Amino acid sequence: MTALWTLSDMATAMGATRSGALPTVVTGISIDSRTTAKGDAFFAIQGDNRDGHGFVEAALKTGAAVAVVARQRTINFAADAPLLEVDDVLEALRDLARASRARLSAKVIGVTGSVGKTGTKDALRLALGADGETYASVASYNNHWGVPLSLARCPANVKYAVFEIGMNHAGEITPLTALVRPHAAIVTTIEPVHLEYFGSLDKIADAKAEIFSGIEPGGAAVLNRDNGQYARLAAAAKAANVARIVSFGEDAMADSRLTRFSLQPDSSTVEADILGQHVTYKIGAPGKHLVLNSLAVLTAAALAGADLALAALALDRLKPATGRGARMTLTTPTGSALLIDESYNANPASMRAAIALLGQAPIGPRGRRIAVLGDMLELGAEGLALHRALAGPLKAANVDLVYCSGPQMHALWEALPSGRRGGYAETAAGLESSVLDALRDGDAVMVKGSLGSKMGPIVKALERQFPKQAALEQAPT
Repeated sequence: MTALWTLSDMATAMGATRSGALPTVVTGISIDSRTTAKGDAFFAIQGDNRDGHGFVEAALKTGAAVAVVARQRTINFAADAPLLEVDDVLEALRDLARASRARLSAKVIGVTGSVGKTGTKDALRLALGADGETYASVASYNNHWGVPLSLARCPANVKYAVFEIGMNHAGEITPLTALVRPHAAIVTTIEPVHLEYFGSLDKIADAKAEIFSGIEPGGAAVLNRDNGQYARLAAAAKAANVARIVSFGEDAMADSRLTRFSLQPDSSTVEADILGQHVTYKIGAPGKHLVLNSLAVLTAAALAGADLALAALALDRLKPATGRGARMTLTTPTGSALLIDESYNANPASMRAAIALLGQAPIGPRGRRIAVLGDMLELGAEGLALHRALAGPLKAANVDLVYCSGPQMHALWEALPSGRRGGYAETAAGLESSVLDALRDGDAVMVKGSLGSKMGPIVKALERQFPKQAALEQAPT
């Protein structure tokens, strides 16, 4: 396997003391003993619920080449255990992340925003990967441990590197963008997400604007011109001395402008002007939100010096991930039904986008469009009103039946006309049986809610009762 780090470079970067029979190199970085691979360095991070030091032995048995542990905890391990001893394991991971960024010659792109971060990051991986070796953070590793972990895992010789940067509170992005130091930073959009902790869209925009403080000299901010917070973000980028501020959207003043598009049930076709270059391309996943974010993707690719034509062609391979719009064809007793899995997370903007996608979904002659919705969390005092407001998009998308779970979603339930009410329960588990009983041939059912509303088990229950057809399993944040 290819070496990711020499043991010497790792130890030097972290100021670590060496102990035991150590390898010459490590081939990966892990913080989870369940997924640790042979040759990895296992970092025993203290999490909110678990202390990684309790899993060091398991990681080493799995094949980890070395464990990074706190000095005061070394008494817990065998005298010959391969260890790198540090004062603080998470800070050591950050030190390694800084060393990783320092050795990179790649063009680095950071992605933040209220919604669409992961999808945009995945699209960038495809678009830039068509031009040269590209590394991107996995899953949604965008927080105080996910960003340094992603950076530490980045190979030294890639041409492009993409990192997702998230936050729940003000001040969280500043130290993360200081690690990533992007050459270009995308802010997808500003929406009422984590509103409970901020109180206003202006404050959310200010928190996202922290990404500008880490942009490299001569770098660029890529901003959504259609969003109501554009002027505020542009002013913040200017105040942070960002060299270039470029915009994307449908707005006539956008530097990268959507000129024509066509939405299909499983894809979209797009014509756009990207920084003065006309491009026509296809996106292999549905939804107008992906169309708009693709403008940001191609803008960043162009700014990074990638071949724009190759980048645009690559978007045809974009597919929605599990929990983020993945589509499955389920086998019913008399035919089939479509399941759209949006169960990973939810906020007002992503909920509206998912409902619009359900409205585009094909149904059979007797089929219905069914939305199964759980609470959107962290919305504060506006929560009930934001849930109630989904009644309009559901009507516009011609959704036939709506199943709601959770105390916040009861506000939507009360706002629905009686003919659109499928069922209500206090919890997702309480809703499961009625959803299973309702599904029939030709239906399209979409399941969505915040992660804490636990909508994922409903998806699993549908897959168990109506086995999915593998051929269309991978047919949108």
